[in-house]
Amino acid sequence: MKKNVLTLLAFGLFATAVHAQETVKQEVKNVGTAIEKGAKATEKGVKNGAEWVGDKAKKGATATKKGVKKSTKWVGKTATKGAKSVKKTAVKGADAVADGYKDVKADLKK
Repeated sequence: MKKNVLTLLAFGLFATAVHAQETVKQEVKNVGTAIEKGAKATEKGVKNGAEWVGDKAKKGATATKKGVKKSTKWVGKTATKGAKSVKKTAVKGADAVADGYKDVKADLKK
């Protein structure tokens, strides 16, 4: 009887060990699959992110180029207007100084 009980216990232990081993194998397989899927998703995300960054950088460079070009034109126009204004003011100032000099010279002759 003891022998039968021990045999049954040994068989039960063996069956449990085999079942546990199969469960561990399945879990390892599931983990491997999950890691694989995660790696693929990460790869896709990184690729999409890189493309997005590249597109934004390209658009930013184009916008900067346009902005610099417009700014250069604006500065050129403004500088030209400023130069004309300074020239007019200088001429007026020179005329005023000349008139003042003539007035002083006339007053000195009197």
